[in-house]
Amino acid sequence: MSTLKIAAAFADKAEAEKVANLSQSLMFEASTEKTEHLPFAALVLGTSATLMALKQRTDVGLYLVNERAVLNQPLSLLEQDMLPASVGIFPMVANAEIGAEAADRHWREQHAPIALEVHTAMTHYYQLAVIHRFSGADWNGLALCCFANEDDLRHKFYNSSEGKRRVAEDVAKFADTKNSPRRVVARLAGHHTM
Repeated sequence: MSTLKIAAAFADKAEAEKVANLSQSLMFEASTEKTEHLPFAALVLGTSATLMALKQRTDVGLYLVNERAVLNQPLSLLEQDMLPASVGIFPMVANAEIGAEAADRHWREQHAPIALEVHTAMTHYYQLAVIHRFSGADWNGLALCCFANEDDLRHKFYNSSEGKRRVAEDVAKFADTKNSPRRVVARLAGHHTM
């Protein structure tokens, strides 16, 4: 199932929280206090038109995304107790050799099944395909790989070393691994409705 949403990336967690509250959106915040080394400190995701009205407050980037629920229901359909606990957010820049459209197709059709096979501890998996960039870095997507807790995310991300190799080889086919930013380990902050 696919749903159009607005994704707003922030360097400032406090500002992101204000926007999430005003727009009744979900907010994923980096689990670490020091975030200068990360591509963003918080990601606000929602469907409210208020997010567009607040776009001047977005200090990293603002995107129209197509949320593809690969594992579990769309975020907006989940009850509070079913929302993900710990999330690895992976910004993706498309491999220029194949282009954004082919990269997105490969990500959706080829990579998603591999991810489900290899990330066996994953509880939710969403692909946020960027449809339009209003501001910020030229990302083509964000993967949300969700786990029951941060320990599982960090230590049970792959089911084997062979699985880790398969994922890395496949990612290199559709993503620019040199220009795609590092992952952000995040947790859901607050409980806002979407």
